[in-house]
Amino acid sequence: MLLKTIHIINGPNLNLVGLREPKIYGDITFEEYVPTLQSQFDQIELKYFQSNYEGAILDYIHSIGFNSNEVAVINPGGLTHTSISLRDAIAGVTIPFVEVHISDINTREAFRLTNYIKDVCSKSIIGKGLEGYELAIRYLLES
Repeated sequence: MLLKTIHIINGPNLNLVGLREPKIYGDITFEEYVPTLQSQFDQIELKYFQSNYEGAILDYIHSIGFNSNEVAVINPGGLTHTSISLRDAIAGVTIPFVEVHISDINTREAFRLTNYIKDVCSKSIIGKGLEGYELAIRYLLES
């Protein structure tokens, strides 16, 4: 697939990566990490979007979801476990999504075992830290 843009979408509280619970999420902010990612993938454009508001995330997905030659990496944070609306937004658009979680949600609290978006994403990368975003991009470039 010839890609021109990969969208990285982060959900609620992911603006606190690098500050919040560094033993779980690390000590590098996502804003510090994005230029590192972009330098590794200079052949494509990375667009980063983060919101603590579910509706804003849904609107963003709707706005990009039918653009040819574009794909998305999404870390929905806590919305993974609660939002059927997010699941429906991803299922309702035509671009592929890869799900990323910095921590291993399968070994944390029991409520994190519910995952409403896994089945509407092409792949899930869980528990690889920030490297999960790089792995997701590589997967999308190779697909």
